Amino acid sequence: MNTKNKIIIDRLIGVLIALPLNYLVRFVGFFTRFDHSLSEEKRRIIISKYKGMGSIIQCTPLIKTLKIKYPNAQIVFVSSVENKMILEKIDLIDEIILLDDKTVFKLVGSSFGLIWRLLKKRGDLFIDLEIYSNFSSVITTLSIAKDRFGFYLNTSKYRLGLYTHMMYFNTTAPITQAYLQFARLLNCEEIVTSQYDFKNIETSNLIDGEYIVINVNASDLRLERRWSPESFVQLISAIRNEFPLIKVVLIGSKNEVDYVGQISKTFAEDNYVNDVSGKTSINDLIGCIKGSMFVITNDTGPMHLSSAVRKRTIALFGPCSPSQYAVGEFVIPIYKNLYCSPCVHEFLIPPCKGNNQCMQLIQVNEVLKEVRKAVQFENEIVSLNTKTYLGENSTVLGKVVRG
Repeated sequence: MNTKNKIIIDRLIGVLIALPLNYLVRFVGFFTRFDHSLSEEKRRIIISKYKGMGSIIQCTPLIKTLKIKYPNAQIVFVSSVENKMILEKIDLIDEIILLDDKTVFKLVGSSFGLIWRLLKKRGDLFIDLEIYSNFSSVITTLSIAKDRFGFYLNTSKYRLGLYTHMMYFNTTAPITQAYLQFARLLNCEEIVTSQYDFKNIETSNLIDGEYIVINVNASDLRLERRWSPESFVQLISAIRNEFPLIKVVLIGSKNEVDYVGQISKTFAEDNYVNDVSGKTSINDLIGCIKGSMFVITNDTGPMHLSSAVRKRTIALFGPCSPSQYAVGEFVIPIYKNLYCSPCVHEFLIPPCKGNNQCMQLIQVNEVLKEVRKAVQFENEIVSLNTKTYLGENSTVLGKVVRG
């Protein structure tokens, strides 16, 4: 089941459940008068984020901050099965509970199982990081966690009864800071702003020699974030002409193999472009990124992975604003800032209906200019490392390993 179908189901059915549940919770709360002052110690903290690998990485500063505030608390993360591998790499999380939403029938069955497990957990605090999901609001409420945090939207006032505490979602603030507002609500004295660092991932040896990673994809949550295949072909051709010794590695999930193939087949006659889409585990993917010179990507999950391993990342933005998602000192955003952008938080179907001028107006030469800077920067780093290791007047005898 693709993401847009999930959103449609959420908006049609989710609201029908959320509205009466809101009144029921208000009614029960009127008589029970629970104390929600947040002053008590938290023994079990549940965090939910069902969609977006990048968003999960961006919420790691919040998890770190909560670990400092509540060192004895168990951190339980609720997500969908598609995020299983990335969640297993984050050792800040004590337990993972996954929802199977691959089909409608699996979603229904898995939802009941999820609710039952959450009821047994009896969380002291539940932080729902989904912004627009009615499903997530319902699950958070049915968990019967004592304190339930969620984002406030003016268009979804019925959620005011579902959560005990709500935070305004500022569409202009960096997403990491939006998540950290929950920590500030809990009066956390030490706020951690750095992303999770995948230190236990080794550099991949899938590709020999110097290479750059290019991600031409974007998740089906917003396909409008993709730069055109034709533009990527032109960019790769220009890079090959200017830097023939640097290889290109195209990445992608199993669902993206055909789309990536539209680009890689153009270079099928030589070994300059290496298409590893659908062939890498999450370990291989992170290791491949870590071992590269730098990364070129649309605004999607691999961009956040690249930033997390401190890799220089040329990121192409359109429907989303880099002020929100280009988090980290290693991300170099290219963004045209059209009048209609960012639209991602306003529409299920954007006004352009997929005619993403915000991406189409990004010129190959603009990206190539940043590529030249990145190559020069990497060469300077290698030169500096070589001089430090061998001495100022020494001859380089071997390759300097990155990562």
